[in-house]
Amino acid sequence: MTSELDIFVGNTTLIDEDVYRLWLDGYSVSDAVALRVRSGILEQTGATAAVLQSDTMDHYRTFHMLERLLHAPPKLLHQLIFQIPPSRQALLIERYYAFDEAFVREVLGKKLSKGTKKDLDDISTKTGITLKSCRRQFDNFKRVFKVVEEMRGSLVDNIQQHFLLSDRLARDYAAIVFFANNRFETGKKKLQYLSFGDFAFCAELMIQNWTLGAVDSQVDDMDMDLDKEFLQDLKELKVLVADKDLLDLHKSLVCTALRGKLGVFSEMEANFKNLSRGLVNVAAKLTHNKDVRDLFVDLVEKFVEPCRSDHWPLNDVRLFLNQYSASVHSLDGFRHQALWDRYMGTLRGCLLRLYHD
Repeated sequence: MTSELDIFVGNTTLIDEDVYRLWLDGYSVSDAVALRVRSGILEQTGATAAVLQSDTMDHYRTFHMLERLLHAPPKLLHQLIFQIPPSRQALLIERYYAFDEAFVREVLGKKLSKGTKKDLDDISTKTGITLKSCRRQFDNFKRVFKVVEEMRGSLVDNIQQHFLLSDRLARDYAAIVFFANNRFETGKKKLQYLSFGDFAFCAELMIQNWTLGAVDSQVDDMDMDLDKEFLQDLKELKVLVADKDLLDLHKSLVCTALRGKLGVFSEMEANFKNLSRGLVNVAAKLTHNKDVRDLFVDLVEKFVEPCRSDHWPLNDVRLFLNQYSASVHSLDGFRHQALWDRYMGTLRGCLLRLYHD
């Protein structure tokens, strides 16, 4: 009696997304097997524990071999050892460079150095993210930073070109690189209510308007460094609060425009000069590196907290900032309109994002 068998031979590398996630999350083979057993895979497939152990180990070996290619994603596309469909390649890259919100909030704005890497044990304990996953995410941040820090051109475009990330993930990495380069403080207690998304939103506005690349696309590190000349010029804005006549006229214009439109009009009118001094003084101090680093601390202290203590609704904050910014154009004695617009256009967007009423 003879038996007939249909045999198919292929060399496509099989990728199990669930096992890939366990590997990325830093689980050992034995822990990954235990988690797969708990998910009910043995009952679903009829496989034995030994087969599941072997399958998991085989996937882990594949991922370890792929990892060196994932460090430079274009190499994954052009290598011939692993036959992986393009859609699967994109998934491998995107998930390898994905990061945990809890982790990025712990390192955002810190120098991507060995000193910070030593803190990963504590971060792992605090966040519940495995140390191995913390190391992968930190090394990814550092790798992207090192590759793009000396490049001309758009930060987002450079990241996409060299790491083949989606637009959203590339923008997130641009924010991480920008914050690491400028060392913005994000860890203070009063900033803990802010998410990575809040900071990334502000980073994108600053990259678009406050960097060297905002005025000259041929400058090295164009999207990494703040425009020092612009920061120096911001001192000219002090006249808005130093000149009593200008300050009084500015207040009068804003109050006239907003009377009957704000639920917190009396609070705004009483606190106008303090709020204006806060916003202008933040600008005037940005010539010093420490004050640049403390930008978000200052914005929360000088504007967000005073408005929050007076229970300003978000819409009132929006109306005030819009009118506060626009009214400067009606001040005949003020000669720095373009500088003001470049500063307040970005600051207004950031403040609205930072204000959680």
